[in-house]
Amino acid sequence: QMGLGHEQGFGAPCLKCKDKCEGFELHFWRKICRNCKCGQEEHDVLTSNEEDRKVGKLFEDTKYTTLIAKLKNDGIPMYKRNVMILTNPVPAKKNISINTVTYEWAPPVQNQTLARQYMQMLPKEKQPVAGSEGAQYRKKQLAKQLPAHDQDPSKCHELSPNEVKQMEQFVKKYKNEALGVGDVKLPGEVETRATEKNNVNNGDRGTSAAVGAMEDKSPDRKASQYSCYRCKLNMKEGDPAVYAERAGYDKLWHPACFVCCTCSELLVDMIYFWKNGSLYCGRHYCDSEKPRCAGCDEV
Repeated sequence: QMGLGHEQGFGAPCLKCKDKCEGFELHFWRKICRNCKCGQEEHDVLTSNEEDRKVGKLFEDTKYTTLIAKLKNDGIPMYKRNVMILTNPVPAKKNISINTVTYEWAPPVQNQTLARQYMQMLPKEKQPVAGSEGAQYRKKQLAKQLPAHDQDPSKCHELSPNEVKQMEQFVKKYKNEALGVGDVKLPGEVETRATEKNNVNNGDRGTSAAVGAMEDKSPDRKASQYSCYRCKLNMKEGDPAVYAERAGYDKLWHPACFVCCTCSELLVDMIYFWKNGSLYCGRHYCDSEKPRCAGCDEV
């Protein structure tokens, strides 16, 4: 079988249809497989390099340029994923063997203990351990939540020069107004920043959350005053929380609650879009702004 050059992942098996699909073959304009009609994200396409380029382009010309590196040969921005490798000595009868666990993505925090805690708080089937269903889930969500054709006019089908210009303006607008990357911190650290920020911004007018935090200074305080913005349940003391800068430092999420308000899927690599008090994934943020074609999936 031969595939066209643009058909990345040609022949990749379908994870949904298994043997019923002869292998991935990209439809000319519909972004689905011609054989089984499933999307590319349902196929086992090895695209980590392509995905890193896509996310790198998304972060270009934003405040998140620390998460990308430009390649020397072509100047294309590449996403610098934070990969976490944990080694656990396993006592055996004669000698100690090393059990290594590689996370294909982990929160880019300096405190690795915090990153480990964050991972443990995600559902097991969504932890991106290399070779696991969690890694497959992350790959699928990268394709689904952040379609390349939502940010790159060259990935769209025959746009006119005017449409290209409109799309570039749309992308620039959402990068400036909505795009963000979650941060993992202990609630106490976030509270300090929230208090400082509110004091600077509002003079004496801190938010109720910050004021409440300032009133209770007892050293044996439990973290009960911190509640998750999504599920409204309390944060446990010592557990990491996710916060989104665009939402404000007074809002916190459990790691497993940092999800899109439309599809309820975990926001891949904590990449979010904030609009009207809600978190969106890239796809559903764009859907809330523009109509999407049911045929070619472009906005």
